[in-house]
Amino acid sequence: QVQLVESGGDLVQPGGSLRLSCAASGFSLDYYVVGWYRQAPGKEREGVSCITFGDGYTYYADSVKGRFTISRDNAKGTVNLQMNSLKPGETAKYYCAASRLALRSSCLHDAYKYDDWGQGTQVTVSS
Repeated sequence: QVQLVESGGDLVQPGGSLRLSCAASGFSLDYYVVGWYRQAPGKEREGVSCITFGDGYTYYADSVKGRFTISRDNAKGTVNLQMNSLKPGETAKYYCAASRLALRSSCLHDAYKYDDWGQGTQVTVSS
């Protein structure tokens, strides 16, 4: 089992930016599909973005397209989520998840296909 650790969550003003990072304890995420999900109090968990391994194809929720960018840092073996133009409604706990399955577009919607999850990092968008 892979232990995942998220970092980078913070309080940010509307329109601001944050960069979240997902690292695996003792492992590189190079050979895992990695997804970012978020969950706000009282709301269902939703997929934000994910990246495949090998070809590094990326998927985004419609609500974040053009503002969020997921990427791999191959040197560090981590996966980052750059979030720009943040909105108050995006306040949530953000989780990264990893899977060894060769997921494609389902990496964004099928949370049950991920084997490993981090504890989450809190993102609060407020003035």
